[in-house]
Amino acid sequence: MKQIKDLYKNDKPREKLVLRGVQALSNRELIAIIFSSGGKDHPLMSIAKELETMLENEKLDALDINKLSAIPGVGTSKACQILAAFELAKRFYIESEKPLIRTPEDLLPLLKDYADKKQEHFLTITLDGSRRVIDVHLTFIGTLNYAPLHPREVFAVACTDRAASIIVAHNHPSGTLIPSDADKLATKQLREIGILMGIELLDHIIFTKGNGCYSFAGNGIL
Repeated sequence: MKQIKDLYKNDKPREKLVLRGVQALSNRELIAIIFSSGGKDHPLMSIAKELETMLENEKLDALDINKLSAIPGVGTSKACQILAAFELAKRFYIESEKPLIRTPEDLLPLLKDYADKKQEHFLTITLDGSRRVIDVHLTFIGTLNYAPLHPREVFAVACTDRAASIIVAHNHPSGTLIPSDADKLATKQLREIGILMGIELLDHIIFTKGNGCYSFAGNGIL
């Protein structure tokens, strides 16, 4: 197999990218650029071939630092570099259609189906590290003015989704956006549990039909 030093100048991955654009590169050449260098016993293109084979046989989500670093010539540092590159691509492109939550109002389109319910519905919104929505879970259904809170259920879905953070939300059938004492206590409990578990509670949203929403974080309560 040809190695980088044996290729004509314009056929080397970096030079090829500059001259012909990134689309002209093969998967192996793209991997070689990300990996950047090999060693005396483990030439770059050989490593790239091994990585290419692994990518063809494994789902992207199944890759981890142990599998990558087990490839000869790939240490922990390079494995981290590769995983970081894949994660950036996933966040910015593969998952670009998932809603990005910057403000409480960004959540409202995801909550609208629950805004006119006659009972309180408690929702757990799981988010990845870039604050894009992973999923919206209906966690509890309560009464006209009360939704029973079980933190274990909230964090069970967060752990299942491997969420970096969560936002919880519930509707007020009464139409008022004023949080109750129970709402405040529940928020405090979830925040404390989140700190212990390493899953940050970003906000608690109260919403109603046609009246917007109340943000605990935005009002300095969280």
